[in-house]
Amino acid sequence: MNWLTRIFTRRRIYEDLSEEVRAHLEEKIEELVAGGMSRADASAAARRQFGNVTSMEEAGREVWRWPRLEEVFMDLRYGLRVLRKSPGFSAVAILTLALGIGANTAIFSVVNAVVLQPPPFQDPNRLMMVWHTPPQKSFPGVPKFVVSAANFLDWRSENHVFSQMSAVGFGSFNLSEAGNPASLQGRTVSYDFFSMLGVAPIVGRSFVADDDQTGSGLVVIISDLLWKTRFGGAADILKKTIKLDDRNYSVIGVMPEKFDFPFQAQLWMPNAWSAKQSAVRGNHNYLVIARLKPGVDQKTAQAEMDTISNRLAQEYPVDDAGWGAAVLPLGDQLLGSAKPALLILLGAVAFVLLIACTNVANLTLAKALGRRKEIAIRVALGASRGRVIRQVLIENLLLSVAGGLLGLGLAHFVVDAIAAFIGPQLPLSVTIGLDGWVLGFTLMISVLTGILAGVAPSWHLLKTNVNASLKQGVGRTDSDAGGGRARSVFVVAEVTLSLVLLVGAGLTIRTLALLRGVDAGFDAQNVLTVPVSISSAKFPTVEKQNNFFNTVLAKVRTLPGVVSAGAADALPVQGGSTQPVLVEGQPVVTMADQPEVPVRLIAPGYLSALHISLKQGRDFNDADKAESLQVVLVSEAFARRFWPNENPLGKHVTLTFSPGSAREVVGVVSNVRLTGLAVSTPVEAVYQAMTQSPRNSRMTLAVRTSLPPTSLTSAVTDAVHSVDADTPVEGVLTMQDILDQSLTQQRLSMTLLAAFAGLALLLAAIGIYGVQAYSVRQRIREVGIRIAMGARTGDVLRVVMMQGLKLSLLGVVLGLAASMGLSRLITSQLYGLTATDPVTFAGVSGLLLLVASAACFFPARRATRVDPIVALRDE
Repeated sequence: MNWLTRIFTRRRIYEDLSEEVRAHLEEKIEELVAGGMSRADASAAARRQFGNVTSMEEAGREVWRWPRLEEVFMDLRYGLRVLRKSPGFSAVAILTLALGIGANTAIFSVVNAVVLQPPPFQDPNRLMMVWHTPPQKSFPGVPKFVVSAANFLDWRSENHVFSQMSAVGFGSFNLSEAGNPASLQGRTVSYDFFSMLGVAPIVGRSFVADDDQTGSGLVVIISDLLWKTRFGGAADILKKTIKLDDRNYSVIGVMPEKFDFPFQAQLWMPNAWSAKQSAVRGNHNYLVIARLKPGVDQKTAQAEMDTISNRLAQEYPVDDAGWGAAVLPLGDQLLGSAKPALLILLGAVAFVLLIACTNVANLTLAKALGRRKEIAIRVALGASRGRVIRQVLIENLLLSVAGGLLGLGLAHFVVDAIAAFIGPQLPLSVTIGLDGWVLGFTLMISVLTGILAGVAPSWHLLKTNVNASLKQGVGRTDSDAGGGRARSVFVVAEVTLSLVLLVGAGLTIRTLALLRGVDAGFDAQNVLTVPVSISSAKFPTVEKQNNFFNTVLAKVRTLPGVVSAGAADALPVQGGSTQPVLVEGQPVVTMADQPEVPVRLIAPGYLSALHISLKQGRDFNDADKAESLQVVLVSEAFARRFWPNENPLGKHVTLTFSPGSAREVVGVVSNVRLTGLAVSTPVEAVYQAMTQSPRNSRMTLAVRTSLPPTSLTSAVTDAVHSVDADTPVEGVLTMQDILDQSLTQQRLSMTLLAAFAGLALLLAAIGIYGVQAYSVRQRIREVGIRIAMGARTGDVLRVVMMQGLKLSLLGVVLGLAASMGLSRLITSQLYGLTATDPVTFAGVSGLLLLVASAACFFPARRATRVDPIVALRDE
């Protein structure tokens, strides 16, 4: 540790060394004086004999130090002094870098948590999701589909590439507690689901094979959050029996904290399929997750699943003809469309950081130009060019590290805002925050930013002519001359990058505006939606289920402020069931070849509640009972596809999954965007009467009001509880809220891209202003001569502004060319317009040129106010 001790005590060591050298010199002087020389002569002679004292001290110090390390420390101290003496420059540079680094840190923290971190399971890279690939003639444009029970069982028994394979079903279950019922999100899983993931309960046990058999005891595993919130973290939880859908389940385990897979599950129970359920091949309801065997890769697994799918298609042509399989990594599938959106945002903030680097490089170059004489003197005194460049880079590193620290503070607030915005939609295991990876990323980009921002000034200093710099005067034009081309390049780069960001932001803003203005086929204003799920055990027959909902609707319709009320099994833009159908007039084909269309159960009053237009025929009414003529409504798109130029009323549709005869079309309704606002193709839908459905235990009430919808929440809840006190009422939202939630991803992308584009525009404006102000300062003598020669104010204004506008125009042209290519990367995020939308390109170009004009105007106006006499004396 002697070297470390020497570093921190070097000042004392150097002082001792200097005293020793000077003592030897004094000793020599005294010796010469004693020989008869005068002190002045003796001192001169001693110094000639002794040599350069300073050089001797430096040579002695080399023995006691690490030259490189000490030079770095010296450069750091000097850099701090330089920056402290230029507080304005330092503040602007640090703030500029903080904005760029902070934005990058914030988005990286989200990307790191959502995209880069693997799922919290054992060896997650070997976990796959196995999907059906449906026949495109029945499912045009649908690349993957959920799986049927029978096909899953065949996949599991016949494959040789997966060590485990589990089917996951979805449902909601009513937890019955006196005066406090709740609707819980549950998942039915294969018995080895948790062992496949490598996750075990923290209390109790996992499922075993016997639990997955029909007729075994009813068991359930609950989440840690449910255990603590509903059962107070009771130590005797394994002795408790809970009532779910009026059936008693024994709690056998509690999962670890933050485990809610898949998709925010609150409880899990075994599939326990009956023989009848295990034989279902045409009805697809399950996700399939599998673990690859050691030594097996995704490609090998895909090849085997293709072979199995082909065999099943031949063996069961009615159900499986045309159906394939797709083996895809679990991590990628969990991200869905969020991954490309987040990567686009990460690319956008990288552009912001580049603009910030360019701005700081511009500032540093201007400062370096003012220090050329100082640099020349240092080189003349022996400083190497490498040492000079290192000094400039260290000063920039000090700025960037300071900017990084400030950027971390800014990122903290941005991250909190993003987490609050999207956090409720993420799994509990995903925590967005400033962890070690994020801090490391911030440090890395801070260092890289400092180096990038210092490269151009350093390169310019390399080309400095030492003799010319030493001969320069002290006037402004002498000290600041040069570097004009580099500064112009920086401005063009800033404008180019800013325009690319502005185009991306403009496209997303227009996309969101188009989505908000799209005709959804219904009126979302003043509609309250109330999900209601009833127990199949308590209401075991369709008749009892229908009576419950009809009674509730009758009570709701009598409430003050209610205009109309209906119900549906799935609301618009929320997705729902798709089913194969046979259509009168079309060829009779097997189920595998039948067209699949959305099928919705609705109660009378639903069309009125959502203002869905009835184009032909009639709506459902109380006369449409289970024993009555089976009827359906169809959308205009459905009628247009299957009965073009014909009257659809009186035609018949057979719902393959609903037993009974063909159903008569009694009405045609307007097209409704059932699966999302961004789905531009008309939805070919069938609406089935709730009372004629074989099962309808879960419906959502739609209540149109003349009052603010949320003011009726309590009244509607009381109406439900007056029919059955154990039925939970949760998730009450207005229809407008549901529409807004469907646009969450687009709104987040738009907000962040717009913020980053605005920041880029601000930085570009600052850069243009700085270059113009610097240019005016350089040309002050020229401007003074022009004014003295009779130039008018407008002429001076035009000449000075055109210099900046030419650079901005060049940047806009280059930015448009770059945007033409890069904007195609966000095509999947757009709706209703192309990636090269001319309106967006023209609009953002005009905006950027307007801002550039303003940035050029103020320095130009200052130039018009130059006093010729003062300007001519400025040298």
